[in-house]
Amino acid sequence: MAAAPLYCVCRQPYDVSRFMIECDICKDWFHGSCVHVEEHHAVDIDVYHCPNCDVKHGPSLMKRRNNWHRHDYTEPDDGSKPVQAGTSVFVKQLQHRTFPSAEEILIRMKGEQVTTRYLERHGFNYPIVITEMEGLGLKLPPPKFSVKDVEQYVGGDKVIDVIDVARQADSKMKLSEFIKYFTKPHRPKVLNLISLEFSDTKMAELVEVPDVAMKMSWVENYWPDDSFFPKPFVQKYCLMGVKDSYTDFHIDFGGTSVWYHVLWGEKIFYLIKPTPTNLALYEAWSSSPNQSEVFFGDKVDKCYKCVVTQGTTLLIPTGWIHGVLTSQDCMAFGGNFLHNLNIGMQLRCYEMERRLKTPDLFKFPYFEAICWYVAKNLLEMLKELREDSCPPPTYLVDGVRALIGALRTWLKREVTEPTSEVPDNIRPNHLIKELTKEIRYLEVRRFEIFHPTEDVVLFGEVLYLSICPCSHARQARRAARRLREQQQQAPKTPSNLDILEQHTMEVLKRVEVGTLEEDPAFCAKVLGKFNKVSTASAAAAESLEDNHLRLMLVNGRIIR
Repeated sequence: MAAAPLYCVCRQPYDVSRFMIECDICKDWFHGSCVHVEEHHAVDIDVYHCPNCDVKHGPSLMKRRNNWHRHDYTEPDDGSKPVQAGTSVFVKQLQHRTFPSAEEILIRMKGEQVTTRYLERHGFNYPIVITEMEGLGLKLPPPKFSVKDVEQYVGGDKVIDVIDVARQADSKMKLSEFIKYFTKPHRPKVLNLISLEFSDTKMAELVEVPDVAMKMSWVENYWPDDSFFPKPFVQKYCLMGVKDSYTDFHIDFGGTSVWYHVLWGEKIFYLIKPTPTNLALYEAWSSSPNQSEVFFGDKVDKCYKCVVTQGTTLLIPTGWIHGVLTSQDCMAFGGNFLHNLNIGMQLRCYEMERRLKTPDLFKFPYFEAICWYVAKNLLEMLKELREDSCPPPTYLVDGVRALIGALRTWLKREVTEPTSEVPDNIRPNHLIKELTKEIRYLEVRRFEIFHPTEDVVLFGEVLYLSICPCSHARQARRAARRLREQQQQAPKTPSNLDILEQHTMEVLKRVEVGTLEEDPAFCAKVLGKFNKVSTASAAAAESLEDNHLRLMLVNGRIIR
């Protein structure tokens, strides 16, 4: 077996997880970390000379900048191409624009007021701003906590994803290199870090998410410890952005809701309500080839500006479309969570991600798996509420309806796309059927409550409601009443249980007149036990005209 080829000054085999750059002279490949070239710097190099070749040929040649308003700054600037999102020209223009104030839609609350009970009663449909943290349950480091402290707790060798804002492109680098960049007085480019999830680091001990996010979270409530799929960690993010960082309009993965706290610095959110029209516009904009050249806020009726200052917490509901500008160097903490209040919107956002072919890296981990776990738990919840004669809240019923539709779609999709996230301990078809039964029962009960004078006829699994005007209504009610009377008068076909009960009573009668008379003591003892036979069973036996038992069996099963 031939040995793997070796590369770089370290003479190691190729490693797909590490960034490498090719020397344009010797054509050898080098690890960026070995030759001190970061991935985001590599795009600025026109002709690269490795350490061996630059001795003879001189240093690498850099690309020439021709514009400040395009992602590709080497394009000639003839004034005909529009400004693209994230560039320095775009950011300056954005800072000088005016927008409707978010005060029109924001709900301002104290931390102690933001509870699960409040959101269940009033809904979670508009952003909530909290400036008084007491009672919120949010625990964070002090405002003096620095980016160097982050490096100390997380570890400088952790590889992170950063965004080159001017190009709106991702690249990888070590956290230590990003911290070094962040602390420099002069920064040649704008880099933004928004995806540092630290649940598996020492820094996790310093942060506790808001109580309402923890109590409502699907992952915290429904994800089983013995799941085959790894548990999603999306509740603790650290975001570090330098001035003029910009994240273009987006919906958080899986339609998750977001908690967001600015520890120091400032962020500006551009918020758009997720109406059906706006969501359709967003999907079309996201899939358009000139997306970066169109400011999405201009395509909707209203785009609200919300300034989040130091010490402020913002809660963003399901599906809200938002872009974010970092107006000054900033450190923020945040997290994402799925919940029961807006299940339909969460599913709609997920399906939109699928249609847009969003890479798995930017999707909620194992979204379909968590939905199956949730469906199983909601079924148990609905059954318990029904047994206790407690009607479930409307948001839950609507959510379960939407969930049933999604689960059916995913099962059908398995035929052509076998990438199942159905947990092993769940019977998907049975679960869907049981959920459907619970919803149908609720529909019947609701109709009976709100239409006590109307007739409800249930044929198998289909519900027919006679709601017609004037004479049609009377005719429908009479027809339903006649059908019900016919069903009551028709002789009931005995079930297997009826037949077996009849047979048992027949045996008991024979025992009474036979063996028991021969021994009075034994007779009295056994008769005491027989007298405990339920009166219902005795009445059923006496009502039968024919006392002879005839059974027809096929393969050991009673069929008549």
